[in-house]
Amino acid sequence: MPSPLVVGFDLDMTLIDTVPGFAAVLRVLGDELGVDFPIQEMTTALGPPLDLMLAPHLPAADIPAAGDRFRALYPEHAVASVPLLPGAAAAVAAVRRHRGRVLVVTGKYAPNARLHLDHLGLEVDGLEGWVWGVGKADVLRREGASIYVGDHVHDVEGALAAGVLSVSVLTGGCSRDELLDAGTHVILDSLDDFPSWLDAHVA
Repeated sequence: MPSPLVVGFDLDMTLIDTVPGFAAVLRVLGDELGVDFPIQEMTTALGPPLDLMLAPHLPAADIPAAGDRFRALYPEHAVASVPLLPGAAAAVAAVRRHRGRVLVVTGKYAPNARLHLDHLGLEVDGLEGWVWGVGKADVLRREGASIYVGDHVHDVEGALAAGVLSVSVLTGGCSRDELLDAGTHVILDSLDDFPSWLDAHVA
């Protein structure tokens, strides 16, 4: 009997459009700290851990506390405004149609990731937060994933390190060429294309 299908998904800019929520929290945090964050610039490249995104704009000693404050502000300011990206619900349903399990493996703080999933009614079988880049590989291997879907070159790195199929969508801040150079196996314009791709892949 073949192994059951297990598909991992990144969260930010793969399943959900985090830009409005992230921007709202940065505005509040910036007001509190007296820092004028370049919000548009910072939200065009979502994917790396928050500490790395804050690093160019704050003294190193202030980053841990700023990160903690960002995560504390997040539930009030960033959940209600964030929608599913086109095709996200259908992509999860496609995995279920093939009797597969759905994982979310994300760099986001897990309790805040869970708030998004619950608010949007997106049911998954597993959630792992605060893992980034090759750090995602341990989770993917442990859960028996064979596919990892993301939008960022660091999602590709995680998939390749785990020895699973890397599927990339063009809904985040990375270009087709960047994703191909990183070694992704499959590129889709969006998750709208995922169900038909998965049907063909499973067949």
